[in-house]
Amino acid sequence: MRAGAVVGVVAVATLASGVFFAGTDPEPVAAPVTTASTTTSKAPSSSTTSTSAPTTSSTTTTTVYTGPPTLAPGDTLPNPDPPPAEDHVDPDVLIGTIEIPRLMLAMEMHEGVTNPTLDRGIGWWPGTALPGHPGNVVLGGHRTSKKKPFRYLDQLQPGDEIIFTTTEGRFVYHVDRTEIVYPDALWIVDQTVDATATLFACRPPGSVKQRIVVFAKYASKMEA
Repeated sequence: MRAGAVVGVVAVATLASGVFFAGTDPEPVAAPVTTASTTTSKAPSSSTTSTSAPTTSSTTTTTVYTGPPTLAPGDTLPNPDPPPAEDHVDPDVLIGTIEIPRLMLAMEMHEGVTNPTLDRGIGWWPGTALPGHPGNVVLGGHRTSKKKPFRYLDQLQPGDEIIFTTTEGRFVYHVDRTEIVYPDALWIVDQTVDATATLFACRPPGSVKQRIVVFAKYASKMEA
């Protein structure tokens, strides 16, 4: 075999095996192109959400005291006037009205406890408490003369209502007890820390020998 033929065989074998040797110059074979699949991910867009803070409304509640009357700091109890002289004349001052349902009584209250004042109706002892205030409201009335508003005072029972009406409102007191005393028992006008009321009249009816006294305690203020 000639040398040229050998070279040709080698060249063919080389090409067939796909192996390149030094000194050979075959036609370049393009290497396979690998295409990378690139996935582009879009970054999520950042959105800004504006959230309003909840509105808080403040509600102020005012509590109205509806209990019994009490002394304010620095206040003192009323100071009753002494018993009036026989010739004393009370000014004609209207204090308010009093109602006693059990006695079917409704009458004005005037300032003073002299006979001329009691002839007009029911008298309020000057210097004692006013209805609806701390202290003792003291009232006197006839049993047999003129309007005789306290004629049946002895029929009152514990729990019975006594209703006072003044420019400040309507105040309910409840009867607590009844006592019989002598005319010199001036302690009945003494003032009390609690709101109380005292009603007095002569006893027995038509006599000034004793006094019938009804004591009551504050219960409530009536709604207008």
